[in-house]
Amino acid sequence: METISVFLADDNKDFCDVISESFNKYNDIKMVGVAHDGIEAYSKIIELKPDVALIDGVMPHLDGMGVLEKLKQQDGPIPIFIMLSAMTGEKIIKRAMELGVEYYVVKPFDIDVMVSRIRQLKQSKKDEPMGGAFINSPKIPNLETKVTNILQNLGVPASIRGYNYMREAILMGIDNPDILNYITKELYPSVAKKFHTSHSRVERAIRHAIEVAWSRGDIDVIIQYFKGTVNINKGKPTNSEFISLIADRLRLEIKDNMMV
Repeated sequence: METISVFLADDNKDFCDVISESFNKYNDIKMVGVAHDGIEAYSKIIELKPDVALIDGVMPHLDGMGVLEKLKQQDGPIPIFIMLSAMTGEKIIKRAMELGVEYYVVKPFDIDVMVSRIRQLKQSKKDEPMGGAFINSPKIPNLETKVTNILQNLGVPASIRGYNYMREAILMGIDNPDILNYITKELYPSVAKKFHTSHSRVERAIRHAIEVAWSRGDIDVIIQYFKGTVNINKGKPTNSEFISLIADRLRLEIKDNMMV
């Protein structure tokens, strides 16, 4: 069985340890190096010449896109690139593919699926060029439209201020799931900055929008979305519960629509 050399670049050292340990369980996968910033990744890829490079999109000193751009300027062999990211923005994915990324992987991902794709990519490299593809990534979805439809189905009026704040908060939560753990310190201020208002007004407006939906919306639709997550009989969900549930729901849809 042919051995495939794999290089990993990610600024999260714990993540690198977990992935490296998992890959070492496969006889045909050999981890040849790890880097924790873009400059280090660029240098080691030139030195080690791996078959496959897994590169995080956001790293210190030089991001994943920057690593690809620099490598394309030198004459040495370029590995098969798999971009790792927590973001699913359409423009980001498009740019990655333009730079030659073979797969765009949204974290978290399944190790067995990743190894399978690495093998397929390596084999396809022998046979014929394989077009860019995705693991856990969307078929170019219009997320804004999806969020809008959900809010309208839940009975959130588009005429109130909290509607726009809520929609933006959900979109941010989809692109950056970690921000949902810091609703007050990060999410509200981010939304407030975009709409040139204060984070306290954002919080109040979203809370009001939820109250309106709970009092005027279709109870059957509300139960459909929140059953098993929020006790309908005990009242409306918190801002955090409402935003996180819809963001998670859409993230699952993205996974269901992934190209494999």
